[in-house]
Amino acid sequence: MPQKRLHFSVIVPTFNRSGELKELLDSLINQTFPKDEFEVLIVDDGSTDNTEELITSFQNDTSLNLTFLKQDHKGPGTARNYGMNEANGNYFVFIDSDCIADENWLTAFYKATKDLIAAGFGGPDKVLPDFSPVQKAIDYSMTSFITTGGIRGHSNKKISKYYPRSFNMGVRADVVQKIGGMGKLRHGQDIEFSHRILSTGEPVIKVSDAVVYHKRRTSIKKFFRQVFNWGVARINLYKIDSGMLEPVHFLPSIGTLISLFIILLTFFFPSIFIWLIIAGIIILIMMGLHGTIKYKDIRTFLFIPVIVPTQIFGYGLGFIIAYIRRVILKQDEFTGFVKKYYK
Repeated sequence: MPQKRLHFSVIVPTFNRSGELKELLDSLINQTFPKDEFEVLIVDDGSTDNTEELITSFQNDTSLNLTFLKQDHKGPGTARNYGMNEANGNYFVFIDSDCIADENWLTAFYKATKDLIAAGFGGPDKVLPDFSPVQKAIDYSMTSFITTGGIRGHSNKKISKYYPRSFNMGVRADVVQKIGGMGKLRHGQDIEFSHRILSTGEPVIKVSDAVVYHKRRTSIKKFFRQVFNWGVARINLYKIDSGMLEPVHFLPSIGTLISLFIILLTFFFPSIFIWLIIAGIIILIMMGLHGTIKYKDIRTFLFIPVIVPTQIFGYGLGFIIAYIRRVILKQDEFTGFVKKYYK
């Protein structure tokens, strides 16, 4: 007898994140969407912690339809492809292992796709009140229209296309059969995948109430390495398809170059350019105050004025270095931080 096709297959790549993975699995158990209509596939990428024991305990002690798959250090894109190959849902839904799904996450996706048969869809990421002040500051920087131009789907205003991201996105199973799975890029493979979904001409929608709570990086150093790699990834994406590079993607590198130029000129003409630096500091302080009000957490005031320029400069430097290496010098693809990415 053929196996009944489920509505959703939730696919989670993971690597040494058993603590965060437990929180994610708890949130999937608490979904308002019927448990007999979705499955969860955890694809472990060579973890050395107690991930396998954790999954076994959930398989034994809960009603979650949970499958555990293993591969050996092949990266998140390959892990997601492995999950899709083993999945049995009409829609494949991706979420990162450092996320917690809102209880209505799958229900929101179901309602949005019930009448409109979308090729792909995505939702926003937010923070919970008990997240650290650094995580809240990173959330502020990553969701602000000032720093992202609305391209990550947190604003109704945007100055480029909306690409669902793999921390919270879905795709119809038959679309994957047409366009293929995710590519080999270490960073940016979800954007390239979304680009191919968009190229089908079928609807790709943003579902604003399909929320996940994203822990992101837990330190400024880790965040810098992450956004630097994103800047590098944007050029790698451009080399695959020039349509994935839009004017908005140049803005952080332009801002980085202008800021460095102003700092340099301040040494020679302090009476003129010091006022631009003061104006920039005031803007960052105002953003810190706004974040304090938004999160109702005064601790974020100390971090937002540091995190915002970290994002802009990190992404900008990665973009500039990759542009010089790949576009001007015609060198092969490179990734950025690899060995020390998580340290």
